[in-house]
Amino acid sequence: MRSAFDFAPFRRSTVGFDRLFDMLENSSASQSQENYPPFDLIKLGDNEYRIELAVAGFKPGEIDITAQQNVLIVSGKKSEESDDRGSDYIYRGIATRSFERRFALADHIQVRGADLKEEMKPRRIEIGGSETPASRQTLEAEKA
Repeated sequence: MRSAFDFAPFRRSTVGFDRLFDMLENSSASQSQENYPPFDLIKLGDNEYRIELAVAGFKPGEIDITAQQNVLIVSGKKSEESDDRGSDYIYRGIATRSFERRFALADHIQVRGADLKEEMKPRRIEIGGSETPASRQTLEAEKA
């Protein structure tokens, strides 16, 4: 798929920008891809970034992360054992399809590590009745 803009005249008159033109031409093809899984790109410093992907339902062994030649590739494939449990579900809202996300990296960017973290579970807060603690004490004192 070709870009709507033709970079051929610029390629003839410049030297050393081939990779930039390739990225611009290929960006239209990558925009037509599916946006799964969703991700956040966070700038931590001048040359430090973090990418967070929402990969709910995937185990660490089902996710593969590869950095090669200025491209970071994150892919996930569900294991066969999780497909056997399908009959127990009444509704399945967490996507379990395979995915591959590619991120173009600048020359000076180095991938240092990856983590798989679960979000902390929310703390349960009890909901009281319409009485306030002070009025409850007053009622208990009157009964006595």
